[in-house]
Amino acid sequence: MAAAAPAIKVAALCGSLRKASYNRGLLRSAVEICGESIPGMHIEYVEVSPLPMINTDLEEGGAFPAAVEEFRRKISGADSFLFASPEYNYSVAPPLKNAIDWASRPPNVWADKAAAIISAGGNFGGGRGQYHLRQTGVYLDLHFINKPELFVYAFQPPAKFDAHGNLIDAEVKERLKQVLLSLQKFTLRLRGQC
Repeated sequence: MAAAAPAIKVAALCGSLRKASYNRGLLRSAVEICGESIPGMHIEYVEVSPLPMINTDLEEGGAFPAAVEEFRRKISGADSFLFASPEYNYSVAPPLKNAIDWASRPPNVWADKAAAIISAGGNFGGGRGQYHLRQTGVYLDLHFINKPELFVYAFQPPAKFDAHGNLIDAEVKERLKQVLLSLQKFTLRLRGQC
């Protein structure tokens, strides 16, 4: 009997706050795919909306605001990260950038962990925002998977999402699964378990 794959905890973060966000829909599909067909990997959605705008005046006595402390605890406890974000002005969505900044305050809880980026959007499917997030990750000491990439051209036929932002395209679901498998393998490699 083959040994079970080591458990990997993935923190999933969305740059959009909209309930019917296509990027949030990608994360819901990732959770579903992981539960159905990727043993040894668990994805937890980590909400960024409760975080105040970053302001070091809110750090008192060496402590962060309660919502930030809870967020940092979840990030610190994760083995890897799955980011899904629309592109805003060729960059990362503000809610996600705010979350990244809070978790990078000393001590940086992103450091030396694996990550993957997925996105859905217009012309480039969020690609420019993904590349900007990769640049930010260099400073954070995040290690992004390089392949496969997933940029979903959300507004080109056939429909990729339903009216509630749920992913309905079978081909995109399969591509998403390949991203998750790559993230799993890379996470194990960084942990010296592969």
